Amino acid sequence: MNTSTATTMQAIIQEHYGEAADALRFGTAARPAISDSEVLLRVHAAGVDRGVWHLMTGLPYPVRLAGYGIRAPKTTVRGRDVAGRVEAIGPAVTTMAVGDEVFGMAEGSFAEYVCARPDKLAPKPANLTFAQAAAVPVSGLTALQAVRDRGHVQAGQRVLVIGASGGVGTFAVQIARSFGANVTGVCRTDKTDLVRSIGAHQVIDYTQDDIDGGAQGYDVILDAGGHRPLRQLRRALTPRGTLVIVGSETGGRWLGGTDRQLRAVLLSPFTRQQLGTFVCAENAADLRVLAGLIESGEVTPVIDRTWPLRDAAVAIEYMQAGHARGKVVVSI
Repeated sequence: MNTSTATTMQAIIQEHYGEAADALRFGTAARPAISDSEVLLRVHAAGVDRGVWHLMTGLPYPVRLAGYGIRAPKTTVRGRDVAGRVEAIGPAVTTMAVGDEVFGMAEGSFAEYVCARPDKLAPKPANLTFAQAAAVPVSGLTALQAVRDRGHVQAGQRVLVIGASGGVGTFAVQIARSFGANVTGVCRTDKTDLVRSIGAHQVIDYTQDDIDGGAQGYDVILDAGGHRPLRQLRRALTPRGTLVIVGSETGGRWLGGTDRQLRAVLLSPFTRQQLGTFVCAENAADLRVLAGLIESGEVTPVIDRTWPLRDAAVAIEYMQAGHARGKVVVSI
């Protein structure tokens, strides 16, 4: 069933790689057509994460080699996080119905409509607005899998979250605490109050002090910000501690900071400490886990600001400049 006969939509369009002000424009695009196994969403809100910037700029260059387009982006509408209502379903879809309120991932969500796969969507948490739900998918899944699957965080462990005030970090602090860990968050001065408010037991202001595991050391370090040397991170770990590098930004056009992840993976077999990184697995099952944590009150999305669709470029620039406390969202 389809509730609208419109063939065009408003969208944020990108035809070449570049920074937001140059590469993105607000305009009209053809409304997407779904395949037999997809659903069409009427988008109500879309989250902004650092991955949007990477796909927009095509940096570091391996992003282009991964299938997103060598000279120009293959997908001309940006955005991945999404929250909205199901507008139409393909004949092979049996798990969703028109009118369902959902959240998840879909390529091209900075638009009025987007095609999505049901295995990357889940029912929107009942206690969230669409804007709040759109802040969850990519950052929330990354944090959940870093804490649970890579960090193997257990009750009573000492956990350090670097970049605790960012999109991934705000979720990681709350999820680690929900697992019973003693959580220390690292952020700058003007964001310490935020990190305390979401449940961090201790907060380190990196402009005044740097990380120090003390005599005990941290059982798990989740690094979602900055580019501290591996040797410094390892000194803060226990002898059998675990380091999970979630992200790292250096601005390099070829590696962009991923060289540190590669060094960690190569070093890990030769030390008792577990050092590594991972690629987030986008799936409906973990979206449902996040929804459960949110509906129980253990996790709450942190939204700094919301911009209208036509100002998506401004929202991306704000996020990239490091101003955001938590997540930035585009409302459609």
